[in-house]
Amino acid sequence: MAPSNNDIMVEQAKYEVLKKIGKTEIRCYPRLVIARVDGYGDSGFNLLFRFITGNNQKKTDITMTAPVVSEQIAMTAPVLSETGSIAFIMPEGFTVYTTPKPLDNRVKIEEIPERVVAALRFSGRWSSSIFKKKSSEMLKELTEA
Repeated sequence: MAPSNNDIMVEQAKYEVLKKIGKTEIRCYPRLVIARVDGYGDSGFNLLFRFITGNNQKKTDITMTAPVVSEQIAMTAPVLSETGSIAFIMPEGFTVYTTPKPLDNRVKIEEIPERVVAALRFSGRWSSSIFKKKSSEMLKELTEA
């Protein structure tokens, strides 16, 4: 699921919309490199934000990219975690070798293969409670389609 980036300037990860179901888009994403944090709830976002704002070995800022990827249950999607995870997609052109190494060992750099996902845009801040609410809305929409 992705927060809307209408009000902030962030790089958008490239994808192809395969189908629209109500407000939900079925998207195909190419191979992506992500920075991921597992099992830290709402504080995971802050860990990732610190990473892209210089808490890395190169002490460099990394452009924030939409969408923010989040999961609360294991499923066949871009990030697999039973404990909950949140991930930032690295800008186009980054690889697992060129992405600055995080200084915090809770931040992991991974490559995700091409895949198809359901996505719902929404505005506002990220939190686990908002994620649960929006996930329920999206799943209901997909179930009723």
